[in-house]
Amino acid sequence: MEQRINYMEVAPDLVKLIGQLEMYKKQTEFDEKLIELVKIRASQLNNCAYCINMHTKDARALGETEQRIYCLSAWRETDFYTESEKAALELTEAITKISEQGVPDKVYQKACKQFDEKQYIDLVGLIITINCWNRLSIANHNVPE
Repeated sequence: MEQRINYMEVAPDLVKLIGQLEMYKKQTEFDEKLIELVKIRASQLNNCAYCINMHTKDARALGETEQRIYCLSAWRETDFYTESEKAALELTEAITKISEQGVPDKVYQKACKQFDEKQYIDLVGLIITINCWNRLSIANHNVPE
C-alpha cells in the first residue's frame, strides 16, 4: 500500500489542531498506560495499522506487558485488566462503533462506576481523538514504519 497524501505537509494546521486535542491527555488524571490501551483498542477496531504499530510501541516503552498488549482484542476473556480498564475499553468500543448502537446505558453506567463526570468526559475526548487520528491515517493510507 502506498501513502496517498502526506497530510502532515499538506495540512499542517489540521494536524496541529488534532495535536492540540492529543495534548489534552496531559490535563487528565489517566495513567499513560490506560491511554495507550484505549488508543490500541480503538485502532484495532478501526484496522489502523499505523496507529496500532505506534501505540503498541508507546505502551511497551511505558512498561506495558506484551501479554496485555497481545490479549487486548480479547480483553473480556482474561483477568489481565482492572475494572477501570475494562470500563474504559468497553466505552472505547461503543464510541468507536457509535453508529451501531450509540453508547448503551449499561456501558455508560459501568464507566460512571469507575470514573467521575470529568473523567468520563475526558475519556470520551481521548477516544474521539484517537478515532480522528485513525480516520486521517486510514483515509490517506498512512503505513507503519
